[in-house]
Amino acid sequence: MTAPANLPLKARRIDIFFAVLFAAFTVTSLISDLLPTVGVDFSQPSGNFFVQSNYWYAHDADVLFMHPPDWMRIVTGLSAFVYMPFYVLLVYCLLSGRNWIQLFAVIYATMIVTLTGVVVFGVEFFGDPAMRTGNPGKFLAFNLPYVLVPLLLLIRMRKPLPFTRRF
Repeated sequence: MTAPANLPLKARRIDIFFAVLFAAFTVTSLISDLLPTVGVDFSQPSGNFFVQSNYWYAHDADVLFMHPPDWMRIVTGLSAFVYMPFYVLLVYCLLSGRNWIQLFAVIYATMIVTLTGVVVFGVEFFGDPAMRTGNPGKFLAFNLPYVLVPLLLLIRMRKPLPFTRRF
């Protein structure tokens, strides 16, 4: 028996939505997560756009990100060196309908929801008071998409041959 044909991209608008978001995630992994991973200090305002962007975000919303312990640098390192290349591959697969990405997308979504949604959010809201977010609204505005979008991707990839159906 032959597998059903993939739907054309225009019939899979959800994949266009995901491709746009994961392309943006590629950029944010490079701009945001690479800096703490390689030890760039952004605890003070700076004339450097990338350092200043991270300072603007973190100074009142994310002390954990601004002064990362070793385990958090591993989390940001995963984003910068593992997730970022995966996002490029995922965008390609979403746009071209490569069903083999399904297993890798499920692994990624499970990892990021666990690391960000459980561990990082847990520390930010319930951990050591010195590491808790000082601005929950700003923290959630910037970080919740990195949990919700992978959850939606997990739902999208829930059945075999995801590109043969709309959602």
